[in-house]
Amino acid sequence: MTIRVVAILTLTLASPALAQSPGDLPAVTEGLIAAAIAYEIGDKCGDLDARLLRGIGFLNGLRDAARAAGFSDADIDAYMDNDAEKDRLESEARARMRAMGAVDGDEATFCAVGRSEITAGSQIGRLLR
Repeated sequence: MTIRVVAILTLTLASPALAQSPGDLPAVTEGLIAAAIAYEIGDKCGDLDARLLRGIGFLNGLRDAARAAGFSDADIDAYMDNDAEKDRLESEARARMRAMGAVDGDEATFCAVGRSEITAGSQIGRLLR
């Protein structure tokens, strides 16, 4: 089952009729957090890089999932341009990285988290190389 199919199924089960913005869809929110973590690890660990093309494809899949849930491109763009939401997601991503063992200023901890995610085959790991 592809990420895209899983995202659409998750969105369907999340009752899109109740969603006010794409951020109310767990698949979109979790996907953005995973992408942010992968980007941060790629930035802070010299041995690992974020997979740019795979990341773009993944983010496009989240956009498609939001469209499938009934959101327009304008709705999606408004959500993506919302600075408060960006700050909230970045804060959540950093908190999760800390919980995984990443320590600001300690490159080795970011590398360890990244390698662990790659080994686990998580979404974060699939966005790294």
